[in-house]
Amino acid sequence: MSALPPDQPLRLLSVHAHPDDESSKGAASCARYVADGVEVMVVTCTGGEAGSILNPAMDTPEVQADMVGTRRAEMEKAAAILGVQHRWLGFVDSGLPEGDPKPPLPPGCFALEPLEVPTEALVRIVREFRPHVVVTYDENGGYPHPDHIRTHEVSMAAFDAAGDPDRFPLAGEPWQPLKLYYSHGFSKARVLAFHEALLEAGLESPYAEWLEKWDDSRPDPGARVTTRVACSEYFSVRDDALRAHATQIDPNGRWFQVPMDLQQRVWPTEDYELARSLVDTEETHEAPGDDLFAGVRERVGA
Repeated sequence: MSALPPDQPLRLLSVHAHPDDESSKGAASCARYVADGVEVMVVTCTGGEAGSILNPAMDTPEVQADMVGTRRAEMEKAAAILGVQHRWLGFVDSGLPEGDPKPPLPPGCFALEPLEVPTEALVRIVREFRPHVVVTYDENGGYPHPDHIRTHEVSMAAFDAAGDPDRFPLAGEPWQPLKLYYSHGFSKARVLAFHEALLEAGLESPYAEWLEKWDDSRPDPGARVTTRVACSEYFSVRDDALRAHATQIDPNGRWFQVPMDLQQRVWPTEDYELARSLVDTEETHEAPGDDLFAGVRERVGA
């Protein structure tokens, strides 16, 4: 990827369900593109109000009393670290239903909103920011959280609607993004590569139990990857952004147990699946590409 002329910026829109998702999914790629002169915007669909406090050091009465304000402040800090613009879509965290049977989702939450409502909100942002590329989750949400699945549905609907002048005519001038990707993080091959490299280095692996319980009957997202963005230089930026979400990320947890040099050597990319393209591109699982803007650069002359 080469640096862009200042008068021809490419634009990338990354759509996520909750604050902290942007830092755990594709953050190093975003930082890499920002450094290359690409304008990057993160959209967060919900406020993360229903998230638990996963870092014991942050589990205080003050934080518990203002989770909304805390998570907004964390998101602002993470966006600054990544160098991205940020927008809230403005919907309420649905929470992750647990139990057997699972309880119903709370009224008014993001996952229960009529699809047209958040779609129009995202179309408005797409038409304002005018991204060439959109990144979101696959149909499984990356994992089956109702907000992640809804984020996929809204992103796909907005991709199709943003360029149509007959859809949401009050939401701005039409703009058609050219490509849409799904971000794919923890394939079995990636987890296994880290596990084996840690053992070979004489280190304890935090992935042993995960691999023992791996459900091979579920499709592996690694089999869908078409594009691998080299971004290991920015893994430390990603980790700093993760730590900014202090209520959600335990600095002593699994995220940070793999030495940085090992991460950079074993798996130096973040991985994506090309789901929609209106430009010519040769990205496939058998011959993965290395640039989310492949074919776009030629179209826009960047």
